[in-house]
Amino acid sequence: MPAGTDTVRSQGFARFWFRVGRFISSHILLILFAITTLAPFLWMILTSFKPLDEIHAMNPFPTHWKFSNYSGVLTNKDISFARYYFNSLLVAAWVTFLSCLTSALAGYAFSRLRWPGRDHVFKLYLATLMIPGVVTMIPNFTIMVKLHLLDSYLGLIVPVSFTAFGTFLLRQFMLTIPPSLDEAATIDGASHWQIFWDVILPLARPGLIVLAIFTFLGNYGSFFWPLVIIKSEHLRTLPVGMVYFDTIYGRQTNLIMAASVMNIVPLIILFVILQKYLVRGIQLGAVKG
Repeated sequence: MPAGTDTVRSQGFARFWFRVGRFISSHILLILFAITTLAPFLWMILTSFKPLDEIHAMNPFPTHWKFSNYSGVLTNKDISFARYYFNSLLVAAWVTFLSCLTSALAGYAFSRLRWPGRDHVFKLYLATLMIPGVVTMIPNFTIMVKLHLLDSYLGLIVPVSFTAFGTFLLRQFMLTIPPSLDEAATIDGASHWQIFWDVILPLARPGLIVLAIFTFLGNYGSFFWPLVIIKSEHLRTLPVGMVYFDTIYGRQTNLIMAASVMNIVPLIILFVILQKYLVRGIQLGAVKG
């Protein structure tokens, strides 16, 4: 057998084992990253089933699974956890709906309509993204005081229902839609509202879903604004309620962990149901935007 054939074969084996080694090492690295990311969540879930005297034990698994931790959170007389749950879901749903609606209308105006100073107004509107939320906290609070919306659902919902990020996101999606569709609809006698509702909005659905997910997740976990605007116990949301929960229960970590698990369940369900739409929307925005 020629020497060149042996050399080619050895090089082929070397490349094969190099690919195998790279495949194994990369997967080991990914597994380590996954374990590092999931470890706090697994600890939280396991701790939520432990009795109080096993919280600081080295064994991560409870010796006696205490499912009553969850019922103890829900039936506690000092904390209206179910009410906090309802408030968070209600406020997050309304903020998501209004944010998607206002952002879609603004995105349509900035992308499909022609009017003087449109691009300059959009740049000014976009510049508000650079303003920290803490800076606008006091003006928003003052407006709520003058409108008598303190300690109310409207005070929780209205100020955060308008977002420059959502307008920018949907504007970029709507810019990718061919203008010929607008022209054809106009020739058929459609009004701007009909074009927006029947033509543009269905085609911008991936962007709407992405915005809805981001808005819901951000508002569901919002803490500072509800803490400032709400005083009544029956209007507290989950992030604010968890503070009082911690204060009342003190070092009863098992009950706090059970409450935390129930807190993140809606977010996990939302992500599992809409993850394919989220990935698809981000991909479309990255490719076309």
